Amino acid sequence: MSKSKVMWKRFRERLAEIRWEVRRRYYIFKENVNKKTAKPKAAVKGFFKKYLVQPFKKYICNPIKNGYVKFTKTKVGGFLHKYIFHPVAYFFNRFVFRPLGQVFNRNFFHAMIYLLPALILLCIFTFYPIINSIILAFYKNYTPVDKMFDGYTLDNFRDIIARPGFVAALRNTAIIVFISVPISVIISLFVAVMLNSIKRLKSFFQTIFFLPYVTNTIAIGLVFSYMFDYRYGLINKALKVLGIAAIHWKDAQASYFNAMTTLMIYIIWGSLAFKILVFTAGLQNIDKQYYDAAKVDGTTRWRIFRRITVPLLSPMIAYITITSLIGSFKTYTTVVAIYGEEGRTAGGKDLRTIVFYVYDYIMGGKALNPGELSRGAAASLILFGIILVFTLIQLYVSKKRVHY
Repeated sequence: MSKSKVMWKRFRERLAEIRWEVRRRYYIFKENVNKKTAKPKAAVKGFFKKYLVQPFKKYICNPIKNGYVKFTKTKVGGFLHKYIFHPVAYFFNRFVFRPLGQVFNRNFFHAMIYLLPALILLCIFTFYPIINSIILAFYKNYTPVDKMFDGYTLDNFRDIIARPGFVAALRNTAIIVFISVPISVIISLFVAVMLNSIKRLKSFFQTIFFLPYVTNTIAIGLVFSYMFDYRYGLINKALKVLGIAAIHWKDAQASYFNAMTTLMIYIIWGSLAFKILVFTAGLQNIDKQYYDAAKVDGTTRWRIFRRITVPLLSPMIAYITITSLIGSFKTYTTVVAIYGEEGRTAGGKDLRTIVFYVYDYIMGGKALNPGELSRGAAASLILFGIILVFTLIQLYVSKKRVHY
């Protein structure tokens, strides 16, 4: 063994000795402190027991207990104890106090201490706005300037539904949800499987597909807006090369179908990055033995994908579907990126979503008008109810289809 290795070995041994010596002296110090503080602790504990606990038990608890025992010996007291007080006490002890005792233990309070900063921020910026918006939705003629309102009402919800553009916004949102979510999930799963099957330049392609996730939405929207331009757009130029006439995608002469197609292409492309990342991570966690066994049996690739890959990826698919469903219902920035703050084409085709209604009542000075802020809160609650219903349906369906 060389001289340097010997010196390095002695140095490590010396560090280990110092560490154990520090630890030994720490425990000796801790034991001495406990011995010195044992008598004061016992004295304080005895004081509280002698002058607080025992008198409280003797002059308050015992008289109440004895009085209740005498009360239960009467006919009325026995009846109340047998059929009301005892069942209620059993219920609270069995289903309230015992579960709470298991939750609110020492570990729970330690966790609360660590989570307290995050909980404070969540209460201020998340829970309070949610509760405030729920209450605000039922105010009548609420004005945010002087905080005055004329009682509570359900007319805000009726006014929202009766607005002429609400049905169109609901239709646009439904089209975005029920078309973009399935297509994006299928495409992202297909791309993830392709990426998982290649070996060379795998990281390079993963980086390319992940770029939209870290790029600004408005910037990508401007690029797409230029790509679908009627005169100078890359899409129409590609169609001319193929011998197809140029299409009015988003200008004044564009139809509703073409305008919605442009928006759907942008939404689907922009949502692929995160889904591909999640599916790629899920594919890498699947045990290779399943695929090896299928290859030995001569199973086709499509059958392997359908019988092995999809069932084992079903938790990821359920997670992606639910989150994509919620995100599609909240579509706003993608519409603004292509069609501007009005959410319409130059020809007047309305592509606004439900979230547009929430912002229309809050922004642009409309919130200062009596009742407008409450109508915006009502619109947000309607959107919340729709998302909740579809999420519960998706969770119910996933219980039978997801294999953990």
